[in-house]
Amino acid sequence: ARAALRASVQRCERACSAEMALKSLGNEGLFLFSSLDSNNDLYISPEEFKPIAEKLTGRYSPCKVSCEETPDPSGETLSIVAKFQPLLMETMTKSKDGFLGISHIALSGLRNWTTPAAPMSMMFARQFKAFLPPKNKRELGDPWWIIPSELNIFTGYLSNNRFYPPAPKGKEIVIHKLLSMFHPRPFVKTRFAPQGAVACIQAISEFYYVVAFRIHAEFQLNEPPDFPFWFSPGQFTGHIVLSKDSSHVRQFKLFVPNERSLNVDMEWLYGASESSNMEVDIGYLPQMELESSGPSIPSVIHDENGNVMDSRDPVGEPIQFVFEEINWQREISWEEAAQKLEVAMYPFKKVSYLPFTQAFDRAKAENKLVHSILLWGALDDQSCSGRTLRETVLESSPILALLNESFISSWSLVKELEELQRQNEFYSRLADLHLEKYNFPVEMMICLPNGTVIHHINANYFLDITSMKPEEVESSIFSFSTNFEDPSTATYLQFLKEGLQRAKRFLQT
Repeated sequence: ARAALRASVQRCERACSAEMALKSLGNEGLFLFSSLDSNNDLYISPEEFKPIAEKLTGRYSPCKVSCEETPDPSGETLSIVAKFQPLLMETMTKSKDGFLGISHIALSGLRNWTTPAAPMSMMFARQFKAFLPPKNKRELGDPWWIIPSELNIFTGYLSNNRFYPPAPKGKEIVIHKLLSMFHPRPFVKTRFAPQGAVACIQAISEFYYVVAFRIHAEFQLNEPPDFPFWFSPGQFTGHIVLSKDSSHVRQFKLFVPNERSLNVDMEWLYGASESSNMEVDIGYLPQMELESSGPSIPSVIHDENGNVMDSRDPVGEPIQFVFEEINWQREISWEEAAQKLEVAMYPFKKVSYLPFTQAFDRAKAENKLVHSILLWGALDDQSCSGRTLRETVLESSPILALLNESFISSWSLVKELEELQRQNEFYSRLADLHLEKYNFPVEMMICLPNGTVIHHINANYFLDITSMKPEEVESSIFSFSTNFEDPSTATYLQFLKEGLQRAKRFLQT
């Protein structure tokens, strides 16, 4: 009886404690607490709190590299050289000193990053095994994921309030090591989708592959007591020439493309919590590049009898290696390979988005409308201000079909059109017409071949109305269709169709 009474009292105490916890934490907070409280005693021990501590600080226990990932110390080695030119501060569009109250301290991590963390690194050829294709991906241009993306529009994004990257695992290890040559705190998996790394075969010979790759990664430039500062290059891309058994690397190159006027997104917190104010800016990075200084060479040299030889000749000069010429049996261009990787990362690129001037030249020749998107940051890389747009409506099947059938598509940076205003009269006029309609951060437009904007909608307004219930939307122009469950797709389809309808009296059919 005494035991039963004690059990009853304990149940009552737990129930009271649970009720107090619910009042204090709310449903979501209590759910998180319960997920950590493995023994249900309503007390979080240090061991139970450990997973959260690791996620918040990034100080994961060092990962154990398996025997398969440990390179053969007698295998070939490769010298990788880092080239880095820091961000041009004058290209930041908002964050000049003193502008908008941005302090010098907030940008200190950025300003102090002027050289690569490791100008040169020796690596084993076997470490690049991660770039080899799986057995079912050995056709030219058929992409595969080296590091799969784990985020999408439904999962949301990872915390901004972190300083230290988690320990890399598996194929992440070689990419983490390479990016650490630039800065000691690379995050191999970005906070936003699409994460990871994708690759495809660009060329095949009897014994070698050329593998093209694209990597999305970012860096944390600050440490406590400063607040987090995220530096996100638009993308890392490049290629590797390696043997099919990964014992030899003929060539390796990785770089951040620099042909656009802006290629880096930067975001930083003004407080210690996830809800703190976040500042955002973009800028231009002239050079961020890794390249092999030559083919990989044996770390230990054997003679024809298997005896270890000196690596220098009798005169004291290093022994020179002669490498056979590779005869490629099949290959595709770099442009085609890059396009395959881009579509793998961004399904919305199943529609061809032409450069601004080319789009209007094509539209004039084909007597079609231009579906034009004007942004503060790039649409098809991580230095982006159209993240939500590209991950929802622009990759929707009905939208893709209509764009491919009835429009010439293009996207442009505001900065690039501002520069175009100073060029020839026709293109300057096109830029003027776009910039007149633009409102921050993204404007979607339907244009005639002569540049006249006949229909447009701002991304913020678009997101606002698609988050409403159908009965709350007053505008008949953007009312919902009953043919689609997704209001965003339905609304964007109606936007495009309205543009086509308005254009009928202008276009000759």
